[in-house]
Amino acid sequence: MDILDYYKGKNMKKALVHDWFSVYAGAEKCVESFTNIWDDFEIYSLIDFLSDEDREIILKGKNVKTSFIQSLPFSKKKYRNYLPFFPMAIEQHDLSKYDVILSSSHAVAKGVLTHSNQLHISYVHTPIRYAWDLYHQYLRESGLDTGLKGKLAKYFLHKIRMWDISTINRVDHYIANSNYIARRIKKIYGKESTVIYPPVDVEKFKLHEEKEDFYLTASRMVPYKKIDLIVEAFSKTDKKLIVIGTGPDMEKIKSFAKNNVEFLGFASDKVLLAYMQKAKAFVFAAEEDFGIVPVEAQACGTPVICLGKGGTKETVIDKVTGIHFEEQTVTSLLNAIDRFEDLEFNSKKIREHALKFSKERFEKKIEEFVNEKYEIFKKERIYQNLL
Repeated sequence: MDILDYYKGKNMKKALVHDWFSVYAGAEKCVESFTNIWDDFEIYSLIDFLSDEDREIILKGKNVKTSFIQSLPFSKKKYRNYLPFFPMAIEQHDLSKYDVILSSSHAVAKGVLTHSNQLHISYVHTPIRYAWDLYHQYLRESGLDTGLKGKLAKYFLHKIRMWDISTINRVDHYIANSNYIARRIKKIYGKESTVIYPPVDVEKFKLHEEKEDFYLTASRMVPYKKIDLIVEAFSKTDKKLIVIGTGPDMEKIKSFAKNNVEFLGFASDKVLLAYMQKAKAFVFAAEEDFGIVPVEAQACGTPVICLGKGGTKETVIDKVTGIHFEEQTVTSLLNAIDRFEDLEFNSKKIREHALKFSKERFEKKIEEFVNEKYEIFKKERIYQNLL
């Protein structure tokens, strides 16, 4: 087939690559938007253990072409244990027939193999956290900083870093989910990126102006979310804190909580929304790449007390839609709570700010970006073949 015939008037054949489909979380909400924009993706991943309900929402019911990781023992619950095999597994996907590859990557999806007549755009949620920025923290919190298992973990993570660097030029255009991640992409990969903030379903989180006298935090209870820090800080006050979520650290955290801290455990979306709408403030202490939940809280007109680092530094305006604290310490958080108590916040203005992160805005910007880059790509290929 002549190259001119191939590109002129031809609908682009598209592949969508995502690291893994195990739960319906923030990265999967981006994938959901990608499939809202284009319904003709063929979809690839390391594994797919979504429920039928989640698959219908995220992938519009489509099946996923998975890697050999899918068939390995205990892969449904323990797929992360196969991390050393992830690079090889993602490279086994044959994407040679597609014109455009859109990867959704927080681990290895950006490393798929492509050729020079393909356009690869990667939406990067983060470079691989546990291999780069969180390397030492990950080893320490997993008990892998010493001993034989520690040496093996360090060896494999070193190999992952080397592979990750080798894949940099497999991507033609990087999209970062925040300026924070854009800086990490520049630092680690030496590449510029375009920032398009992730989609937040702001219409689901309705404005509620009447607030009650309690604070709220909601998260999976794992170390980097810093729920322990929030509970410890509030346990030094008489202010009421509602904690929603479960996780491996739950019992440890409950053991030092005082009577003013109430744990609700797992809560449905409906219950979470009700508390989020009525809370005096939502408290968030993690250093996240973006952080969708604080934006959801703001969509309810609820101010956010958050760490002034990472994505929340960009999504929460200090003294306007919330309060920043500078360090992940009890003292820093307590100071922020005191400052919060001295200020007044306008719920309508807080929601107005949250609307800047809507799903509609995300889908419009992604569609425009991909179409623009593909038109340039087609013209370049046609021109090169006329020389």
